[in-house]
Amino acid sequence: MQKRRSHSTPIIARHLQKLNLLLKFSASLLVVGGLTSFSIATAADFKLPEQNLSVSDRLLLLAIDDQSLQPSDDVQLKLNKPQVRKQPVLAPESGDVSAPDSMASHFYGSVVHHEGKYQMWYYSVSLKRESDKLKQGPVCYAESDDGIHWTKPKLGQVEIAGSKQNNALLLPEEITQCAAVILDEADPDPNRRYKMVYTALTHTWVFRPATSPDGIHWTASEDYPVDQFLEMGSLLKFGDQFVAHGQGIGKDANGNPEGRQGYASTSTNFSDWNKQYVSTFRLPEPDDIKLRGLVGDYPQVHLGIGASSFGNVAVGLYGIWHNPPIDKRRKKGWYGAGLITCDLGLVVSNDGVQFREPIKDNIYISSEESPVTPVPGIIDPTILCQANGILNVGDQTLIYHGRWRNATITGKDYYAEVALATLPRDRWGSLQLTEEATSGSILSQPITLPAGECDIQLNADEVEHITIEVADASGDLIPEFSGENSGTIDATEKHTASVNWPAGSLFQLEGKTVQLRIGLTNKASKLYAVYLNAP
Repeated sequence: MQKRRSHSTPIIARHLQKLNLLLKFSASLLVVGGLTSFSIATAADFKLPEQNLSVSDRLLLLAIDDQSLQPSDDVQLKLNKPQVRKQPVLAPESGDVSAPDSMASHFYGSVVHHEGKYQMWYYSVSLKRESDKLKQGPVCYAESDDGIHWTKPKLGQVEIAGSKQNNALLLPEEITQCAAVILDEADPDPNRRYKMVYTALTHTWVFRPATSPDGIHWTASEDYPVDQFLEMGSLLKFGDQFVAHGQGIGKDANGNPEGRQGYASTSTNFSDWNKQYVSTFRLPEPDDIKLRGLVGDYPQVHLGIGASSFGNVAVGLYGIWHNPPIDKRRKKGWYGAGLITCDLGLVVSNDGVQFREPIKDNIYISSEESPVTPVPGIIDPTILCQANGILNVGDQTLIYHGRWRNATITGKDYYAEVALATLPRDRWGSLQLTEEATSGSILSQPITLPAGECDIQLNADEVEHITIEVADASGDLIPEFSGENSGTIDATEKHTASVNWPAGSLFQLEGKTVQLRIGLTNKASKLYAVYLNAP
């Protein structure tokens, strides 16, 4: 393989500018504590007393969520690896100087599936017309019928090289970055159904909200809600609270500097945002203060949390940023050109703000498992990027993510593409017996059942060796729903099995707070998720 030599280009100056902005604004990001989500309950909702949360329609208890499903000592959690597509699902229009993404299609972006159509927002990089400098932005839009083959419609909004025949979205700023989009069908105003927070460069990288009736025509807020650095990761709605996740740096309780860590701003109306960022997810800092900081050689949280909300639980990814050792850093230009890699770690949350790893220090998708398309004859490192890319469609969980080629010759070979990994729906991980165990149990968190009928389904393997019973809020089994009256499990659908109750129905327990007790009696049995469905 040909060996690359260091070569300074204009894009490196942008990295240096971002580094300086991070340092400049680090003092303003000192955060203590977190925030709690809540929602207004109705009698038809499931209620989770421990979370102070109400959820309509469906409650999702995931194996990776140890607050929702608490295993006994005989039961262990095993994570499932997703299947990664080798080929990108969306790539830049390389060589087309009139395209907004002639150099890179960064998935600092989002995918929404609505009424049979997939919509994607991503951030583009192209060459400036007047020089060989790289231009960040604008935000771009793409559509798909299957989530794999994408088209870039000509929207007629932004003029590039004398033409508006491109897929760029019109926003107030010239330089933009991440576009985190959700579809908020609960908003009574149809012009605000699509909500986006995107990153713009003012005197620092800040986020700005925008709304749209269709995801194509956007109205940005009048101003930037928080005048502090945040490099966006995702937007989600949890309960009645909007959460904008991203990457920042702060200081510890003693005022010592830190590297990249996860932060967020929150809002209850999408207009007014908390100006003090909340710490959301952290990786350990070195004990030696001199080794800390953005260029420190230790794992750091890139882009914060990229997550999606599923009612009572949020599932996300975070970037595990690997800096080069001190003696390997570039002396000119960006210190990490051709050296830095980034993997993805799995996280879960019960409030949409504070996230934790189901298994600590686990690399869920490595840059080697999802490598970027290389330059022929050259192997450059891959930086994986997470954003609003997790969604359930049919019997699959889709995990869109970005692959950024960290080229040594940054200007010439700068490139990024959108990738896809898939899982059977909700099968992030399984609860199963340990090697030594012959039986074990799993207890759910307390759940107040809604008025009317509701039913339970299991997402599991080998359900004939799984039992399910209902206990009261104190953990005592209810005779009508335990023992000989335990639920019978019927595997009639792909990945899901319905639970029936021989002595009655859950209607008898409406309004009562209960716990589910699930038993495993065979090592082949695996529990991935439990669904509670309201009428």
